[in-house]
Amino acid sequence: MSGAIVVARRELSGLFTAPFTWILLVVVALMQGLVFNLFLAASGGSVTDSLQGAMSGPMFWTWLVFLPSLLAMRLIAEESRSGTLEYLLTAPVSDAAVVTGKFIAATAFLALLWTTSLCYAGAMAAVGGRPDWPAAIATYLGTVLASGLFVALGLLASTFTSTPLLAAFLAMVACVLWLALPTLANEAVGYVAPLIAAEEPGRAAIRDAVRSVVDNMDAAAHFQRSFRVGVLDSAEVVFFLTWTALFLFMTARSLEARRWRV
Repeated sequence: MSGAIVVARRELSGLFTAPFTWILLVVVALMQGLVFNLFLAASGGSVTDSLQGAMSGPMFWTWLVFLPSLLAMRLIAEESRSGTLEYLLTAPVSDAAVVTGKFIAATAFLALLWTTSLCYAGAMAAVGGRPDWPAAIATYLGTVLASGLFVALGLLASTFTSTPLLAAFLAMVACVLWLALPTLANEAVGYVAPLIAAEEPGRAAIRDAVRSVVDNMDAAAHFQRSFRVGVLDSAEVVFFLTWTALFLFMTARSLEARRWRV
């Protein structure tokens, strides 16, 4: 674990000394403020609804497609292109520690980004607003868990190439496909089910089976059922932690394969 902390400190130091990082911080802070104000006007001044809308609305999921991908590009592919990743992989630190450290750094950075909405809610509270802080904190924790899942997916995708732009593209495609999986699966089963089963009961059974599998992979639905409404459900926490751990494990194995090629 000490190796992961060392790697995380190294990555965070690199992130906060890069101009690109500060540009992201400013852009996200401004956009989150704009979204918060839009929800505030639409909800008739409800600070809690505005906060949940800013941290779980369409803009939030758009950020989750781009931000983890850009961070993963820098943490894996950019280092691979410059040659520093090879030095890190041959250092006396395990692949799991390298992956965990990079994951902690990227997730901590995104967690800092999402605190901008909490700052806006605090400013509203200072002038007389009444945000539901337990619900707001639960939603914020959900955004951090969701961010961790997409960071892990982005890290995995970025291990397949040493070209930063291609790594970012692959990571974005992976994130989009993960979010679009329920829609794609339902569309696909509509075409495939008639080819497998001639009778309607058989087709319905196939659709139900696919829907059951997809529901266990639908990050947006799990988020909306719990964190979107300000509820901290342990089952949903386990869902995000389990998939995150699986992607991190796969990332470590991918880096291990690269170690043997160094």
